[in-house]
This record gives sequence, structure tokens and C-alpha cells, in this order.
Amino acid sequence: MKFGDYVKVKSLQSVANFAAHLKASGLDLPVDEVVAPDGPLAAPFRLGEIAIGNRFAIQPMEGWDGAADGSPTEHTRRRWQRFGASGAKLIWGGEAVAVRHDGRANPNQLTMTANTQAAIAGLRTTLVAAHRAAMGDEKDLYIGLQLTHSGRFSRPNGKKLEPRVLYAHPLLDRKFGTDAAAAMLSDGEIRALIEDYVIAARRAADCGFDFVDLKHCHGYLGHEFLSAKTRPGEFGGPLENRTRFLRELVAGIRAAAPKLGIALRISAYDLVPFRPDPALSRPGALGPGVPDDYRACLPYRYGFGLDENDPLRIDLTETKAVLALARDLGIRLVNVSAGSPYYNPHLTRPALYPPSDGYHPPEDPLAGVLRNLAAARELKAAFPDLGIMGSGVTYLQEFLPNVAQAVVRAGWVDFVGLGRMVLAYPELPADVLAGRPLQRKRLCRTFSDCTTAPRNGMVSGCYPLDAHYKNAPENAELAAVKKAANLA
Repeated sequence: MKFGDYVKVKSLQSVANFAAHLKASGLDLPVDEVVAPDGPLAAPFRLGEIAIGNRFAIQPMEGWDGAADGSPTEHTRRRWQRFGASGAKLIWGGEAVAVRHDGRANPNQLTMTANTQAAIAGLRTTLVAAHRAAMGDEKDLYIGLQLTHSGRFSRPNGKKLEPRVLYAHPLLDRKFGTDAAAAMLSDGEIRALIEDYVIAARRAADCGFDFVDLKHCHGYLGHEFLSAKTRPGEFGGPLENRTRFLRELVAGIRAAAPKLGIALRISAYDLVPFRPDPALSRPGALGPGVPDDYRACLPYRYGFGLDENDPLRIDLTETKAVLALARDLGIRLVNVSAGSPYYNPHLTRPALYPPSDGYHPPEDPLAGVLRNLAAARELKAAFPDLGIMGSGVTYLQEFLPNVAQAVVRAGWVDFVGLGRMVLAYPELPADVLAGRPLQRKRLCRTFSDCTTAPRNGMVSGCYPLDAHYKNAPENAELAAVKKAANLA
């Protein structure tokens, strides 16, 4: 199958047709024909003192709609209200919140400071009230906040990158025009950053959050520590040093907020950066993704969860070592993601339509869904005592509940996390759990407008399906951006 020939999920119409398409495509993804309202997705989950009422989770997403000081706006509060109304009992952050200004991925990202703490606590209050109204009570609702520093992808003051990096990366430095020497964090600066994380975590505890997620995914700073093999000193080289940041974060948070839970969202594997195929791209038209030329970089010591001699092959050996460490540190919940949306989005967010700075899919996006869930399955098998969440499932569309139930029933994962799908259709979990038919007109079709808009300075949201954004003035600006990129 070549670029442009992938079957649209929407066209398959029935579970039987979807299952037949998977089989014909050689994709061994389990699918349940019937989704039971009282089935595996409705089953409560308990891990020690942690009690979570069902198997749906809301993924942490990077908001582009906060205020300049890092506090939430009405746009932000509306999203959190909808997260609460979703019916999901595990709220994995709801939001990626920077621990300080220079770590913001955009100038409208939330930031946990003394001045924003009360307003961020208000987001939790809004979410709980909406959940109570939708579901009758807030029993077994487990709410966290994701803490992050964007590192290489920091844009705290505008569209221009202001990166802070851990090592020189021969491909990413070239791709993003990074002066690694000027952007390099010293060991002393890393220790100061650890203190900022601890302060932010203590504030999250004071806000009433049950846990914090120490973000180690998607190319941001926590993730970059895991691949800092070429960095000298205490935070680079052997895996023991590359996990020092995580260990010291946990120790600091345990001392400052002993009752606060700690979770980990991790990109279980990378591949080399991808780019639009130059042979099939032209001005205003993206080609399918192809790997950047990495041959001069072998052995490839710039990724995590891959084979250094064949960096297009996943190797979870070090990933398992990090999860073993996390377990030893008392981390009980792990959210399994992959890659980075900045340089290989087909891994992180399988989709048929690319964002304006991406590329057309190099494979059937269903293959990407399977790859992510298969990695989570392998990690769950290795760590049955951890609560494991799978990611990257929005592309399943009308068949998301059928696959979600199947992978939970089969023990691949304990939770299924929903990201961009809940921007378009937040009540999907509530509808499934109540036995109501899906509202097909509200299903995310992965047009990637929720990425293209913020990458071009507009607020985040579902422009195609949510009238709140469809009727906003930014929608016309978004249409012009897509037309220029031949994505309209």
C-alpha cells in the first residue's frame, strides 16, 4: 500500500469490516464485537491504596490557551469542565503544566507559581463538579497534574524556540536550528530545576491533586535525560546517570509532599527523526514521512528504547530498566507513549491527516496504534504489578471502544487513555459506560487542526467539530494556514 491509499476507518462501517481490514492488513489488534456497559471498561481498578472507578483515562494535553502569567483562562476552564464530564475516572494531568517560565512549550501554557496556584486549584474544583453532575458522584476519581519543562522545545515568549538541552543532537540540532553549546544546561542548573519541580509538586498537593506525573516523554526535557548517552557528568552516560534526574525528583517530592502520589508518562521508544519525503514534496504540499539520513550517526546514541545499530528498530531493554527503577521508587502508575510529535508524530499520534509542520503518514495509522499498544502490552507483561495505560488510540474512531475493551480484557493494559478524542467528544466514556450508541458526528477524524492551530499561535481546541472553536475568529486564520500547506 502506497502513500494516499490507506483505508479510512470511517468507511469500514461495521465491527466485522474493521476486524476484516485488520486481518487483511496483518495487524494483530484484538477487537471485541460487542462492548458491554458493565464489561471490562467499567471495572474498578485498585492498586494498593489507589482506587480508580473505571478504565478510561484523560491524557495530559499541552494547552495553548492560558494567560501570559501561566494562569488558566475561560478556554482552559471549559476544557477541564469537559474532562470532568467525560466520565473517565483517571485524569492523568488534564494539562501539561510548566514548573517555571523558561520551560513553557508556548507562551500560553499553564505554569505552576505562587500567583497561579489558586487558579489551577480552581480547575480541579471545576472538573470535580462537572464529574459529579455527569456521573452522580466523584467516587473513585483519581486526579493528577503533569509537571514538565519543555527543554529542547521551549517557546516561553513567542513562536521562536528558546531551547534548553542536555546534549548536542546531530539531527535535531540541524532540524530546528539549535545552537546546542549555547542552550546546554549545566549540572548546577539541573539541580536548581529539580528544586523548581519539587516546589511545583508541593503546590499541586496543596491544590488537592492526588498525584503528579513527572513527564518523561515526547522529546521534552525529562525524556531527553533518558537518551543523554553522550553527555558527560552526573546526568549523562550510563543509565544510572541518565535516571538521576528522575530519582532526585522523586526523593525531593517525597520529602516535600509525602502524601502526594507520583506517576510517570514515558515515551517507551523513539525512532530517528522523520521528515517529508523530499522526492514527493513540493512547495505547499507535504510528502509522506521518511527517516532523516542517520547513516553518519551510527551507532545512534541519541535515542531511547531503540537499537543503536538499527535506530528504526524498537528495543525496550532500557525502558524496562527504567520501569523497574520506577517501581523501586514507589511509582505505581505508568502511562506508555512513544516518540515525539515534533519529529516523528506518526509514532505519538497516529493520524491520517498531518499537522502543518509534519508529514503524511508513512504507514497505515492503524499500524501506529498497534505499535503503541503492543509496547504497552510488553511492558505490562514484564511489570504485572504496575498500572499501565495505553496511548495513541484516537485513530480507532468508532471502533475505539471495541479495541479498548479487548485490550483491557486481554490484559494488554489496565487503562486506555484518550487525548485529542475528548477535545471533540468528551462524553465518549460516559456514553460507552451507559450503553449509549456513539455520537458518530462528534468522533475525531484526526484532521490535526488541534495541533496545526497552536503550532501557528492560535488557541488549542477542536476546530472542525466543536462549535466553540468552529465559530471563533481563529478558524478563518487556521483555514488560511491549512490552504497554504495544501491541507485544506
